This record gives sequence, C-alpha cells and structure tokens, in this order.
Amino acid sequence: MTFSITARCPETGAFGVAISSSSIAVASRCAWPDPLGVVTSQNLTNPALGPAGIRLLRQGLGAAGVRDILLAGDPDPAWRQVAVIDRYGRAAWHSGARALPACSVAEGKGVVAMGNILASDRVTAAMLAAYEAGAGAPFAQRLLHGLEAGLAAGGEIAPVRSAGLKICDGFDWPVVDLRVDWDDAPIARLREIWGLFAPQQNDFIHRARDPATADL
Repeated sequence: MTFSITARCPETGAFGVAISSSSIAVASRCAWPDPLGVVTSQNLTNPALGPAGIRLLRQGLGAAGVRDILLAGDPDPAWRQVAVIDRYGRAAWHSGARALPACSVAEGKGVVAMGNILASDRVTAAMLAAYEAGAGAPFAQRLLHGLEAGLAAGGEIAPVRSAGLKICDGFDWPVVDLRVDWDDAPIARLREIWGLFAPQQNDFIHRARDPATADL
C-alpha cells in the first residue's frame, strides 16, 4: 500500500523520508526522521516501531542492531517493511515474508527505497536511481525526485491518495513536515506545497534560533 525513500543527506547529515500511499495520512504513521537517524515502517504498519527505533538510535545503536531489536519486539514481523539509517549513514532494512506483493527494496549508500503492492518490482530501483542522480542537489529535492520517479515507474497498483515529506536536520523537531491527504494527485500537490514552503524554511528556523533578528 506504500512506496517510500528513506535517506541521510551526505552533505548536511540531515535525515528524511518521502512517502506515498493509497491509504490516507501515510506520513503520520510511517515516517520517523530524527536528528540522529531515521526509521520508516510500512506495509501493514506498526507505528510503534518508529518511536522505538528512534530511541535506540539516540542511544547509539547502529542501523542493523536497531532493525534486529525492532523485529524481535514485534509479534508479527513477517507483515512489516522497515528501513533504518543511523548517524553514520549505515542502512538496514527488512521486508517480511508476508509483505504484500509486488514488494521490493533497493538500497544505496545511505538510502533505502522500498514498497509494496507495486505495479512492478522496478519501482524502487527507479526511485533509487533518481535520488542518486540528484547528487549535490538540495536534500528535499532529491527525496521528491525519488518519489516522483517511483510514481512514473508505475507506483502502486491502486491510485495513491496521500504523500508526505519529512526531514530532520540538527533539531529535535522536523525542519520539513509536509503532508497531502486524500488527494487525486498527492505527489504533484506535495511538490507544489514544497515550492511554497522552501523559500520560507530558513525563516522558520531563524525564528526559533534568534527571534530578535528574525523577519516576520
């Protein structure tokens, strides 16, 4: 029901997820970036894996260790798809035996694309290729390009209805947290909203860090 791209920016160290689904409000359940790592949990989602994984990443565990602990604590790991990236950019993932077909995962350096109920198993490879081709571009742009490439490669079998973009970069709160819910073209709408938000992103950060000199 979902396809996503989860990554650590090699230039800034930020962590982010771009995600879309035929289900409503996918980003609220599945995408969990943090200043010290990121967890994405999807397929038949267990949202508890996100906060639990972030706590483990903050304790200093690596991606593979976090993944293994999360799966050991979940009574139904065969239904889950999970991606974890740690502060060093190491990635680990799991796609359970009961993940809904067609499902696939593509991994690069500091990035994991994964999906289920896909039009084909080529969707995640297309997402990874688009993300990697954007090396040097702003992180949010690379994530969005990956998501758009997944849709162009067929996306889900069912029409997607929600999408989200979440990024953490040095703060306990996400510097980007954009969602589109129950829309006929949520990825295109997410791109539009990013275009509106991007020129203002640094203003919001400035207001948090130095309100006396911030522009209103």
